[in-house]
Parts: sequence; C-alpha cells; structure tokens
Amino acid sequence: MMTMGSPPEFGRRMARTYSESTDSTAPFSECRSDRTGDLDGLLVCSDDDLSDEMVRGFILDLQSPSVESQLRAVTVLRCLAKNSTENRLRIARAGAVAPLVALLSHPDPQLQEHGVTAILNLSLCDENKAPIAAAGAVCHLVRALRVGTPVARENAASAVFRLSQLDDLPAVLGRSGSIPPLVALLETGSYRGKKDAATALYALLATEDNVAPAVEARVVHPLLDLMADPKSGMVEKAAFVLLRVLATTEGRAATVDEGGVPVLVDMLETGRGKQKKVAMLSLLQICAETQAYRRLVVREGAIPPLIALSQSSRDCEQKATALVELLRQPTATGVIWTRGRLETIVA
Repeated sequence: MMTMGSPPEFGRRMARTYSESTDSTAPFSECRSDRTGDLDGLLVCSDDDLSDEMVRGFILDLQSPSVESQLRAVTVLRCLAKNSTENRLRIARAGAVAPLVALLSHPDPQLQEHGVTAILNLSLCDENKAPIAAAGAVCHLVRALRVGTPVARENAASAVFRLSQLDDLPAVLGRSGSIPPLVALLETGSYRGKKDAATALYALLATEDNVAPAVEARVVHPLLDLMADPKSGMVEKAAFVLLRVLATTEGRAATVDEGGVPVLVDMLETGRGKQKKVAMLSLLQICAETQAYRRLVVREGAIPPLIALSQSSRDCEQKATALVELLRQPTATGVIWTRGRLETIVA
C-alpha cells in the first residue's frame, strides 16, 4: 500500500478569470463541528451545573425504546460536544460512543442525523477517534453517506475526514465503500457538502490504493467541472484532489479522457499563484506518462504559460523549466522526477 482516443479538447473551456474564485488561501481548512441548528426549546445545552450523573442519564436514554427520549438525549449530547473539548472527552469517557454509533443506522432519519452529528463533534478530539473507529463507526458512516439526510451526508463526510487522520483508517475507509458516496456528494451536494466531500477525498486519496475506486466512481468528471467553474468556489480544492488522482496510471488516463488537459492549461494561464502551481504539478504528472500526452499538452498551448511561470515564481521555476524542456523533446519516451530534476529516457 502506498501513500502518496482523442479527448474532448475544448468541451470544458470557457471564458473565466480565476482571480475571481472564492477559494480560501489554504486548499483545505479544518472541518468544523456540526452546522445543524439547536432544537427550539432545548433547555440543557450548557455545561453549567452539568454533572457526570446527568451525562450518564443521557447515555442511558440513548438506549431507550422511545424514539422521543433517544432524540432528546442525542440532541443534548450533540449540543454539549459542539464547542467544548472538555465535554467531548467527558461524554466519550462516560460511555457514549457505542450507543451513539448504534444510532448511525437508525431507521428514523432525524435520529440518524443527530447521531452522525454527535459522532462528528466527538471526533474533533484526537483522543476520541480510535474509540469511535473501534466501535464500528466506519460502516455506519458509509451507510449515512449513501442514504442519510443531506445534513447527515455532509456531517458523515466530515467525520470520515476526521477518522482518516488515524494511520490505518484511510485504507479501511476505502475498502468499506466510502469513496463512491463521497464522489456522489461531490457531484450533487450543496456547496458545504461538496467542500466536505472534497476534504474527505483529499485525505483518503493520499493512500494510493484508494485512487482506483475513486476513478471507477468517476471522480474526475465532477472535479474538472468544479475546476472549470470559478463560481463553484471550489477551483483550488478540486485541483488538489485531482493532483492526488494523477498519482496513478488510471487517474492520468481518466483525466486525459475527460478533457482535463485544456482545463489545466487554462488554469496555468489565468489562475492565481497557488492554482498555477497545482496546474503545473498536474501537467508534470500527465507528461510523465506517455509521449502522446506530452504532444496533447503542447498542442493545448502549455509552453508559453509555463515559461511565464518559470520566470515569475521562484517556487515553480525549476519544475516549470524542466517541464518546458521535456515538452520540447519529442523523442523522449519516459521521464521520472528525481533529485530535484526531470530525468528523461530517450528512445
């Protein structure tokens, strides 16, 4: 396990200015706690006068046969864990993790939604991540990703991202089927859902074994659509996810087949600094594959903006210059990036 025909050349090209994108400075910010509103009339949402006995009482109510009692208990625990690190630890240590995980597949959609959100809030503490995973949360979160309410799907994606920070969990999450519903959320979700899905996918695709399932789930198509639309607010985030897809031969082929080269060249020409850099790195990955891909990149007009980038950015100068030199060598049949430079294998 590692961590890491002619395409439609103009199908996604459009007049746009990448500087108008609303992307944040960092490609991925930390996922926040739940974004569901507190229930009207909820009286216990403060840790003032909160005792361990009260917490244990709420946990007992999670296992009540009454859906109403369960809903009130999970809502209170979710709310208590929303902004307090101390409460997140306290609730987990009192034994809430297992009964909350059991709610993740509850047939009542509202109860499931609050259960997912409570687990997300608890997972914001590093100490809680391993107990949540050990309680079997992965398969239940994947189910919530597939069939949950819109809010449950978004919060499940955020929880998947949190659990993926455990060393062995990205591979487990990939094998458990989390990637196809994350791709679906990336394609059809709200703006917040798309961001949550992109953040989770970025984390999972650091494990190269997870790239093939993502390619099979057609992750490249929505990524390119987001990159080609500055109004998506997702140009940069989608580009960084695509860069991880390009780590494999299947990912590079899918990107070329979906018309990704024109999108990347456009970004190289008109993007902001970080967008230009990720576009250059992505083209470098593609050009390392085959001579046919390199000819396509040249045909799309990548050399002039690469030269401009090499002259304007010290950070990109070396790789941009090396890529230009590679593109000007039509006989090169294989390349690798090693020790800070491109090495070519000439036929």
